[in-house]
Amino acid sequence: MKIDRRTLIVAFAALAFLSPLPAWAQDKDGAEPPATRPAGNADELYREPDQPLDPRVTRDKITEQEPPPLPELVILPMPPSFRIATHPQDVPISAAQFERARAAIDRGLSYLQSRQDEVGGWLTAMQAAPTDQPQRPSPIAVAVTAMAVKATVQARPDALNDPHLRLGLRYVLSAKRPDGSFDRGALANYVNASVASALAAVDSREFHDELRETVQWLTTNQWDQSEGLTARQDWFGGAGYGNRGRPDLSNTQMMVEAMYDAGMSPDEPAMQRALAFVSRAQNLKATNKAEWAGNDGGFVYTPANGGESFASETAGEGRYGEKIPAGQPRSLRSYGSMTYAGFKSMLYAGLSPDDIRVRAAFDWIRRNWTFDANPGLGQDGLYYYYHAMSRALHASQQTVITDIDGEKHNWREELIAAILARQREDGSWRNKSQRWLEGEPVMATIHSLLALEEALKPVAHME
Repeated sequence: MKIDRRTLIVAFAALAFLSPLPAWAQDKDGAEPPATRPAGNADELYREPDQPLDPRVTRDKITEQEPPPLPELVILPMPPSFRIATHPQDVPISAAQFERARAAIDRGLSYLQSRQDEVGGWLTAMQAAPTDQPQRPSPIAVAVTAMAVKATVQARPDALNDPHLRLGLRYVLSAKRPDGSFDRGALANYVNASVASALAAVDSREFHDELRETVQWLTTNQWDQSEGLTARQDWFGGAGYGNRGRPDLSNTQMMVEAMYDAGMSPDEPAMQRALAFVSRAQNLKATNKAEWAGNDGGFVYTPANGGESFASETAGEGRYGEKIPAGQPRSLRSYGSMTYAGFKSMLYAGLSPDDIRVRAAFDWIRRNWTFDANPGLGQDGLYYYYHAMSRALHASQQTVITDIDGEKHNWREELIAAILARQREDGSWRNKSQRWLEGEPVMATIHSLLALEEALKPVAHME
């Protein structure tokens, strides 16, 4: 496994998703074509397992189809960046909007600091520690604290000298286990991915070993041949809530994001296995042969065990599409947060902007452009949606998005305006929808800060 981000080649080309020509052929700024590497060998990546199916997997719930195609070449994404710009001219927004966003981030961080517990964590009372380990931090608190640490260090270059941040880091590190993980329970992937991304953002040799071991844990616990799965089975390549849970796109995109943040090359087997799972979550018949798959290019919650979508549930069709009237084909609905999660995961895993999967996802985004709701779910998961959107659009290297009606949008300007309009007087954010902990201001505030920070990260070749 490669985790040295120095091995990544910087590719500064602007990606032109709307053009039939290769992306770099449309670059107007004189940037070099994106760097490429040969993709993995399908025979090896999709090899048959040499052990029986893990007993934790219910065989009769798994569906099988031909595995998605691997890319012939992987396009190296831009290396991860972990600091917001210090000058407005480094970001393609107005100076006034830049200053408003910086001020909102400062107010949000001040609110977070006011809610930090004396032990250094956030939401430490949200879930009791296991009764046989009363001193071990709760998994939710470890994940939330890791995200708060990341939000702080990205906005404040001197944060490592801040005693509040050091206390937060100490709280996170107190959860480390002998195997290098930070949780092994039902939330293990969520916790470990959050910690890995936070340690990568801290970007200090002091925590290099912890970062390496955490990423190693994530890749080891990815569902693949080591659990007896074949590449034809719908769990393959994914991650779920702990290794006992069936995989889903939300957890898988967190794993992919953590690996990307840690500097893993997209041609690594763990990335390419994840790409197979992500591709199976897309409503795109050309690359997804699942019986529920439609053709709008968006993404559902999981393809595992025959597929699930919260958008189908919201539409009254059942989370599994089980309430669709008899005589109509079963289908699952795409929705916003998962589509952005799938889109960015494909870019992190090295898919070309000209790949049919990337183009279809981008077209779904263009057809469903909004900051008023999480498309398909309304207000549920709105701040998670903003966070996924900002990471995805930053990864796309697009400044202006042209929607399906031809209207142009500076996504950074619009995202900042939408988030700032929802900030409360005390500097926090809160979703009226309680789902996924967004009714808790700490969680909504962290998602908002991380989204704003993606919008303020420097852009290469600014004029």
